[in-house]
Parts: sequence; structure tokens; C-alpha cells
Amino acid sequence: MVKTAKLDRTAARALRRQLLDWYGRFRRDLPWRRTPDPYAIWVSEIMLQQTRVAVVIEHYRAFLARFPSLLSLALAPEDEVLAQWSGLGYYRRARLLHKAAQFVTNQLKGTLPSTAEGLRALPGVGAYTAAAIASIAHGEVIAVVDGNVERVLCRLSGWEMTSRSGSGLKRQIELLAAQLVDPLRSGDYNQAIMELGATVCLPRNPQCLVCPLADACKTRGEHKTAPRPRMLSREVAHALSVRMGRQPGLHAREVLLEKRPSTLTVMPDMWELPALREAKVPQSELRMTVRHAIMQVNYYVRIRTVFEDDVPALAVEGGERRWVPLMQAGSLALTGLTRKVLTRAHLLATAPIDTIAPRRAETEK
Repeated sequence: MVKTAKLDRTAARALRRQLLDWYGRFRRDLPWRRTPDPYAIWVSEIMLQQTRVAVVIEHYRAFLARFPSLLSLALAPEDEVLAQWSGLGYYRRARLLHKAAQFVTNQLKGTLPSTAEGLRALPGVGAYTAAAIASIAHGEVIAVVDGNVERVLCRLSGWEMTSRSGSGLKRQIELLAAQLVDPLRSGDYNQAIMELGATVCLPRNPQCLVCPLADACKTRGEHKTAPRPRMLSREVAHALSVRMGRQPGLHAREVLLEKRPSTLTVMPDMWELPALREAKVPQSELRMTVRHAIMQVNYYVRIRTVFEDDVPALAVEGGERRWVPLMQAGSLALTGLTRKVLTRAHLLATAPIDTIAPRRAETEK
């Protein structure tokens, strides 16, 4: 049973002060922390959901360069939005962000709501995102509770995070978070406690010796947590088929891509390399191997060089296929795996940030 956290005002003020002092000295210099623009803050919060900060940074800059305002995002075709999002994963976020921008433009006269309650009405904006935007951009006194905050507060209070904790623990976390949020600097406070969970109070090997809240912490990082779901493994193969287009020269080459059916729940309407019938590939025709993670599955992908005439016999019969000029492929809504493969094969003009660490799994939905 979870014991209710009891903090008097003096203790709460001390914790806030310690946390904010630490944040002022050690916070990371991130681009979305340099702007008061609610639209830019909203974009960053959506991108940061289940995605590493290092991956988000360059995508965030490129996205805002292409869609500098809420109106420009609302007026853009969905394919362009997905293409700009490619490499971030969890593409449903991009679709909902686009729909929300259209909703604000059409129904709210282009003005993004300034309260958490108003923001909750937008597609894809839940309690966490609404609280983050409202507190950071508008100073609303409301607590943000994400996975990092949950971990910090559970360790601070000595609460066990197990599969049996249930809604009782969640409610206590929310109550404690509400007690602690700074009434004058709610945005800074929320960013500070999330920063602490992301950089110091880590899921594994927490850095307790440098934690500003260590003296008040009841566990010093030693507490029970629910085990992470086990990743599944699967072997697949895709065809990389490139031909010469109508115009001679390197830039006239075309690659064969296939559009995923719109009925799929995972990455519908996005473009990928045709899937092969056999996961095993002859060594002489193996172009590369790639490890790629989608949700809870680790894919071990073999990329096979396939001539145009051999595609029907070797590839699984799928959706619409199209020969796309390589100079145009990068502007399509490619799956993260496809963009990764084409980049490593030096077939795309620009390389996304996720190619910096080619062995690190990317997650997408």
C-alpha cells in the first residue's frame, strides 16, 4: 500500500529551491528552451515523446524551418509533414499534430489555447503535453507528470514502482507533483524535474552523488520497479532495386518504393522498400544488414540488391509500387528504416540525424 506523501510548506519550498538552483547551473542548452513561442514549444513536446533528445534536436530545427508557424503547418499537405517527420518514428504523432494545427486554424481562429484545459481539446494532446505547454509557455501553475517525473517522485518518497502498484500510486504521484510545483516558476520547475530524471535520476545507475535532492531522498535510487517488456526478435529482408531513369547521369537514377496500405495501424500510407519473400539472402547479393526496432520488436534486416526484372518473383505482393527519382525520394514520407537504408547506401542527398549512430535502434510506430 502506498503511503500518502506529507510535505509541509517549508519542506516543499526547500525542494523547489534546491531543484531550481541545480537546473539554473546544469540544464542542457536545448533549442526549444530559447523560445517563448507556444507553437515551437508544442512541436518540441510532441517530438520528445518516446524519442531521444539527440535525435529530436536536428529534426526540430528542420521542421520549424519548413513549418515556421502554426498556419504554415496547417496548410501543408500531410505527405509533406510526414516526410519532414521521417526518422523520428511514431508517425501518428505527426498526423495528430497536423490535424491539431488545422483544428486551431479553422475552429480557434489560429490561436493556440493558453490553458491546459483548452489544450486538451486538441488532437494528440494529453494531460502531460497540455500541462507542459501551458506551464512553460504561459506560466500556468500545473504539474507535469511524465515517466521521468514519476521515477524521481517515487524514489524521493520510497514508493515501489511495480506492476501491482496500480492507480493508487499514480494518484499519489499526481498529488505530490501538485504540491511541489513552484507557483511562481512553474515552467522552469517542470523542466527542472524532468531534466533531473533524464540526466541524473536515471532508470539504471542513477547519479545519486550529484543529485540536488539526495538528502531528502528515501531510496537513493534503490527501489523496486516493474520489469521492462522483453523485446522480440524477427528477421526480414527488403529489396533495393535501382535503375537508370529517362535522363542520363547519376541524378537520374530511380529507386523502387512501395506504399504501405492505408488500412494498417503502423505507418499507413508511408513509402518503404518492397519486402522480400525470403528473409535469407545469398551473400553475393547482400547489400547490407540493418538492425531496426519498431515498438517492442527488434528487426534484423537484410537488404538485397534486386534487378528490376526479378522484383515480381522475389518480393511479396504488396501495395502501390513506384519508381521514384533518387533526387525526389528524400521528400517523400519514407519509413525510418527506408530512409536509413537509402542514406547508408549513399542514395539520398542528405543524411538524417539517426545515421550518426547506425547501430542504435530507432523506435517508430
